[in-house]
Amino acid sequence: MLSDLEIAQKAKLRNLSEIAEQMELTPDDFDLYGSQHIGKLRLDVLEKVKNRPNAKYIDVSAITPTPLGEGKSTTLIGLGQAMKLIGKRAVITLRQPSQGPTFGIKGGAAGGGYAQVVPMETFNLHLTGDIHAVTAANNLLAAMIDNDLMRGNSLNIDPYSITWKRVLDVNDRALRHIIIGLGGKSEGGVPRETGFDITVASEVMAILALTTSLQDMRKRFGRIVVGLKNDKTPVTAEEIGAAGAMTVLMRDAIRPNLMQTLENTPALVHAGPFANVAHGNSSILADLIGIKCADYLFTESGFGADIGAEKFFNIKCRYSGLKPDACVLVATVRALKAHSGKYKIVAGKPLPPEMLEKSVADVEAGASNLRKQIENIRIHGVTPVVAINAFATDHVEEIEAIRRIAVESGAIGAAVSRHWADGGKGAIELAEMTVAAANEPSEFKFLYDLQQPIMAKIEAIATKIYGADGVIYTSQAAKQIKDYETNGFGNLPICMAKTHLSLSHDAALKGAPTGFMLPIREVRASVGAGFIYPICGDMRTMPALPEHPAAERIDIDENGNVVGLF
Repeated sequence: MLSDLEIAQKAKLRNLSEIAEQMELTPDDFDLYGSQHIGKLRLDVLEKVKNRPNAKYIDVSAITPTPLGEGKSTTLIGLGQAMKLIGKRAVITLRQPSQGPTFGIKGGAAGGGYAQVVPMETFNLHLTGDIHAVTAANNLLAAMIDNDLMRGNSLNIDPYSITWKRVLDVNDRALRHIIIGLGGKSEGGVPRETGFDITVASEVMAILALTTSLQDMRKRFGRIVVGLKNDKTPVTAEEIGAAGAMTVLMRDAIRPNLMQTLENTPALVHAGPFANVAHGNSSILADLIGIKCADYLFTESGFGADIGAEKFFNIKCRYSGLKPDACVLVATVRALKAHSGKYKIVAGKPLPPEMLEKSVADVEAGASNLRKQIENIRIHGVTPVVAINAFATDHVEEIEAIRRIAVESGAIGAAVSRHWADGGKGAIELAEMTVAAANEPSEFKFLYDLQQPIMAKIEAIATKIYGADGVIYTSQAAKQIKDYETNGFGNLPICMAKTHLSLSHDAALKGAPTGFMLPIREVRASVGAGFIYPICGDMRTMPALPEHPAAERIDIDENGNVVGLF
């Protein structure tokens, strides 16, 4: 088979005006960007299409993946292509890849095989410069914070409380923890510790994905909290004076990018937030436009359903006002076998040879994860359909076992999809089953109420979605929660940051772990984006933390076991 790049370069692309026509849009509704195959939609399209009926809204998620990924992006693209073959109009929305930890001309979020968004080279590189605009806006705010410190600290900012970091679209480990401001006041300003994050993990990127208009973006930028004043009250980007300039830098980046798949299905590519410290979904603006321009709108949420889909339901849908009609849950034979706990999969290395041998028993042993993820979709009142992303090494008996388990667990069905090898025609069965799922009565509901205390919302996710027995907090995390609620941030949704390789916080725990407590090391707030993000993890890696009289405290023995909660 040809490589992904060779397939993409042989694609018969249509002019973007023909792609827009499928969405009942005209050339006046977008601006070309460098070629006839990439454009930026104009935001006044929202006004033009507002009276059209909504398309069926479908999220593409997955079971807990292996380090190789299970093919959500290719499934999303394959579905978009297959819908045309069964006489349905579809639009897909997805995130832009980053140069960060996943960079490479190999497909990534662009798909792969015969299920790709093209032109591939542009998609995987800088596209229309949106990520660079996010970097510039983020770093402008960082520079203005340090400029205020150097010029006398007019806002009485506590330099040790500043949480706003600079960003790059490169995973440069040497810059994660640095000291800035060296060289004296005339050259460097005020020395302090800080660091660089990856651009797509920034709050600016999260805001780009969650905003609904330029005016809304301006307000969100103004609400960004960068640290605390000496009196312990929050200091915002509005007070720094950066919010307006940040909005100007993002003026074009806020417009969704219009592209196409290999089979000329319209694709709206916009934003690229991580599915960990951010919510891992493409932009609300792309969805608000796409849902008015087709019969079916497919979008993708990052990682497994316990992370990306949970945040799609409880963060993205909460802010967009859109209600999903179905959810496609991608599964693979290899992932279910991995969840048996018998095999170790390492990215960049071949699968263990014994894993390729027929073993229905291994599939059944790892099926607990599939069952739990189906439950996680059902708990939100959404109908799941399982997509079995098929590989040449799969055995018929193993696939049939997945079909049976999926239906027994509450999915409307499970369809074998061979979109990577066959494009749209390889996903026809899945497309027909997804149409049936979307026509089922929908009773979409959120997992928690925003007015609940922060700890109650965290516990709802931990116990109902992850299967934990409860939650434990470091004294630092408990104090941070108390401070956020005191400062009026307690009514925000929760964006959990944890490993994507397990339903739990521990990547080594496969299947559907039970009998564990979810540890929260730290809790941060993205007030501008509009969520609180607790950071889960092994307590043994945490440094000693000062106790707080109003906070909970945990004790850990030499083996890392929790022995007390006071």
